[in-house]
Amino acid sequence: MYMIVNIMMNSFTSRSMMEGQEIEIIWTIIPAITLIFIALPSLHLLYLTDEIFNAQTSIKIIGHQWYWSYEYSDFNKEFDSFLIPETDLDINSFRLLETDNNLMIPFNTMIKFLITSADVIHSWTIPSLG
Repeated sequence: MYMIVNIMMNSFTSRSMMEGQEIEIIWTIIPAITLIFIALPSLHLLYLTDEIFNAQTSIKIIGHQWYWSYEYSDFNKEFDSFLIPETDLDINSFRLLETDNNLMIPFNTMIKFLITSADVIHSWTIPSLG
């Protein structure tokens, strides 16, 4: 409150700058238009990447605190996949990537992955895809 009163009563304050509605409109409208021009193509691409054309099979992946659960909906099969402890790894194995039950996916088919979590946020990936 002190700062507002001090600025209003100060003789060095330009009275014309106190009511700069034109400049305020300009610096509000121009960034808004810029954001709209960025958002529209991004939303279009977002919806295009979410489309699934003729998925031949679907796999549901559920992340748990220390393991993954997989469900093949077309084959009514499900299993859990746990990390292999470091002491049990072979010399050429990948640490934090080797599991006791690996997910097998069909080659050269469209697959719909439904990835969710049972407790906290998880990141599921296929290492060979980058």
